[in-house]
Amino acid sequence: MKDIKSLTIEELRSELSGMGEKPFRAAQIYKWLHVKLVSSFDEMTDLSISLRDKLSREYSITNVRQLDVQISAEDGTRKYLFELGDGNTVESVLMRYHHGNSVCISSQVGCRMGCKFCASTIGGCIRSLEPSEMLDQIYKITLDIGERISNVVIMGMGEPMDNLDNVIKFLNMISDENGLNISQRNLTVSTCGLVPGIRRLADLHLSITLAISLHAGTDEKRKKLMLIAEKYSLDELMDACLYYYGETGRRLTFEYSLISGVNDTPQDADEIASLALKAHAHVNLIPVNPVTETGFMPTSGKGTASFKEALEKRGVNATVRREMGRDIDGACGQLRKRHLN
Repeated sequence: MKDIKSLTIEELRSELSGMGEKPFRAAQIYKWLHVKLVSSFDEMTDLSISLRDKLSREYSITNVRQLDVQISAEDGTRKYLFELGDGNTVESVLMRYHHGNSVCISSQVGCRMGCKFCASTIGGCIRSLEPSEMLDQIYKITLDIGERISNVVIMGMGEPMDNLDNVIKFLNMISDENGLNISQRNLTVSTCGLVPGIRRLADLHLSITLAISLHAGTDEKRKKLMLIAEKYSLDELMDACLYYYGETGRRLTFEYSLISGVNDTPQDADEIASLALKAHAHVNLIPVNPVTETGFMPTSGKGTASFKEALEKRGVNATVRREMGRDIDGACGQLRKRHLN
């Protein structure tokens, strides 16, 4: 059966036309799926029973199932465990800010990028998610809290550029005025640095924010932390970043996990400053979050402040991310494949 929730409204019109149905039905169905967030054709009450029956024979409606939710006692962050149709699970995180609700979603079951400090890559990647499975993480959280989601980051489990076709479709659908209509300026895609994907995304001229997981200012040090550095050098990555900035006019963000005794020296700060200035990038500093298997420890608060000050003295705009959900393993780098027994 075809996955109807992964169809754009244009694709849905084409499908319905092939079934001998009026094109305007597409807007009705799309609204039921992506605005009213129904999970069955029976709920589409402005469609005839015969059409609903026909749709149920031809199409399936993706419906991820909430298995668990953990709520941080520190800041109210909510980490969701969702079960997919094939029994695999992914995690998503809801963070509440003064400017609105932000959801961090997963794009794959696991990850094959092998970054040394990240729990998502432990055990590798099982498969990529369909657009509908990415959308439904947001839809289920929306229904759970009864509030609008205003910001989405694809920064959970998985490497978005390793699932780029589906991620691009997701970006277009979540920002579609016929759906939830979340502004592209409120969408962020994070990548560890798959250069061809960055260039391909640049050519689409979307208004999203691109975040680059950098974590080191030299190829030698980056290779010790990130396997992707063996394939793409920093020179290649910076060229792709400049290409993205030139094509979109959108300032990039460099994500930088500060690891005590590994990448938090004054020399590291100087190297990162040079790269950020070259790429017109904002630097987001993240004291690395605890993951039992890695053994890495975060840079101290004083060391983080000093690193930020060193960047700012070089003229780099830098912030320290307020990590939310750390007590429920819901912060950056802590999401993982998880199964309930």
